[in-house]
Amino acid sequence: MSQITDDAGFTDAVSRHERELTVHCYRMTGSHDDARELVQETFLRAWSARSSYEGRASVRTWLYRIATNLCLDTLAHSSRRVLPYELGPPAPAGEMEVRADLPWLQPFPTTDDEPAEAAVARETIELAFIVALQHLPPRQRCALVLRDVLGWPTAEVAATLDASVPSTNSALQRAREAMRTRLPADRSSWSPAAPNPDELALARRYAAAVERADIEAVVALLADDVRATMPPWPYWMADRSSVEQALRESWEPSSPSYVGRFRHVPLVVNGSPGAASYTRVGDTGPYLPFALGVLRIEGDRIVELTAFHDTSLFAAFGLPAEHR
Repeated sequence: MSQITDDAGFTDAVSRHERELTVHCYRMTGSHDDARELVQETFLRAWSARSSYEGRASVRTWLYRIATNLCLDTLAHSSRRVLPYELGPPAPAGEMEVRADLPWLQPFPTTDDEPAEAAVARETIELAFIVALQHLPPRQRCALVLRDVLGWPTAEVAATLDASVPSTNSALQRAREAMRTRLPADRSSWSPAAPNPDELALARRYAAAVERADIEAVVALLADDVRATMPPWPYWMADRSSVEQALRESWEPSSPSYVGRFRHVPLVVNGSPGAASYTRVGDTGPYLPFALGVLRIEGDRIVELTAFHDTSLFAAFGLPAEHR
């Protein structure tokens, strides 16, 4: 009990568990912003309740229970986080206005040397997994994350949900069946894996081609049925030719849709290769934040491009306000 009742012990608990609790809250909510706020609220509540901590569970489990219940409270009053392809059929770029009113899924910063434990494993933080999770009712989502991702005993999951073991097992079965319908077949087990060297090399070739404004080189790296999304724009593209057309419209200096020249800072986003994009129109001045991009790669092709056009996230990702 004494390990968290003084300032030093509590600070140590925060430093040891903050990262994985943030990942947990992100899995639950699909929002990087909400996850950070929920973790701070978790620590505030834990500090206020530290004298009542009896040591029957580990500090880690105790903190997870507080965070989980805060997530469930939040999800009871919020809408499911989405990406554009969940809203309707593909549509040409530019035919729809920005929809800042929609609850867009947000990206999450990871690294290529992320610890291998299940709490932050790549397969359970990649966009496909997070999107699938958002379709589960909150309590099923919680049961699946605690049991199948974090490996908690079913009895502990049930205690966290204030539910019986049989009802928790039933929720788990329904959650697993729902996830199987929404994830690729090779995502049935949640084993950790970092981006491999081939993926990172392809991502570098892609970024270099974008910086050269070499449309042919970019298109050559894309799968025929590549999916491209750019939230908060609700439209999305479902093939290589549509992406090529959009690039020609936005990369041609004489076009009214011209976005400028690019520079990139390589990132690992949601466990996948990505980059922070900065743009500049003209020949002078700094490059300014444009988007956070995530690539899903299969073999030697990019099968999905997701560009999050939310520049407020640059600071949260520890990125500079400009690039020179």
